[in-house]
Amino acid sequence: MSDREGLENTPQLTIDAPLAVDLIGTYLKDLVETQKSDGLLLGLSGGIDSSVLVTLAVKAIGKERVHACFLFDRDSEKESKNKACIMAKWLGIELETEDISSVMNDKKVYDPFIMKLVPYSAYFNRLIQHSYLFINGETPFKTSLKFGSGIIDGSWLKRLMFNNTIRHIDRGFSERHIYRRKALSQRAENDNLTLIGAANLSEFEVGWFVKDGIDDLPIQPMTGLYKTQVWQLASYLDLPHEIQDQPPSPDMMFGITDEFGIGHAYRRLDSILDLMDQHKTDDEILVLGINEPELRDIRELMLFSQWKRMSEHQTPPVEGKIGGNVRLGLNH
Repeated sequence: MSDREGLENTPQLTIDAPLAVDLIGTYLKDLVETQKSDGLLLGLSGGIDSSVLVTLAVKAIGKERVHACFLFDRDSEKESKNKACIMAKWLGIELETEDISSVMNDKKVYDPFIMKLVPYSAYFNRLIQHSYLFINGETPFKTSLKFGSGIIDGSWLKRLMFNNTIRHIDRGFSERHIYRRKALSQRAENDNLTLIGAANLSEFEVGWFVKDGIDDLPIQPMTGLYKTQVWQLASYLDLPHEIQDQPPSPDMMFGITDEFGIGHAYRRLDSILDLMDQHKTDDEILVLGINEPELRDIRELMLFSQWKRMSEHQTPPVEGKIGGNVRLGLNH
């Protein structure tokens, strides 16, 4: 099923993009003034979220006061650095890069046997994920959420597979993102900069981020917007086509996209999350073309990821939900 098939009668998630740009820009200006900082600092991965945010930052306070860093390691997507460079050149800002492979090596992230294989084949990495799903009936991501919340269920085979493969991959993913946060937080403190993150509402709702990592920062201006609404901002801002057209990647394993890892296409995920936010009953949602297994799975992802959403975050300046300050009417 395509990401929009069966959703023709669900509400559109259209936002007032010019208003959203203005509100986020004002928010970022006020942040710098209130904190009396010398500018904004963010991690620029080359993905759509950080690319939109760095563009909004430049528009808000000028390119001289925006500092972007790309922290990569052995297992980072090979094209990420190129896309981050495309954005930096397009905006006319300097991109600071740092290879954190030695740090990850010191943390023994690469030591497990499975981690020695993941850099070489996208097909192999997808096969691991597919095999796990086929044998255990749930994505590795869902199992990791359960383990994080203290739920340990399933057969001995499931636990064996998780402990020998996914657990090491998940740890490597987490270590990278937590270190990035620590490194950028230290840089912000040293240079009197305000550190901001580019997380979105879709990933926040289902727990597709690392607890205490770079996407769990206190200041996240776009956590009020669904992923599809961030895409709308990218289109309005006319970001380079290489950025707009890329599949969203978590920088976890070569060949693994966000949608592959989560188990749901963003457009379907966002539509379902939006219907849930409207307090629609399951029956009301199912008649719109949503199937019961995907609805149940998304509800469970939200439930099992509650432990990740306990950190304190500033209220974002834009809200893309029904009744939010940038959401356009259902009949727009």
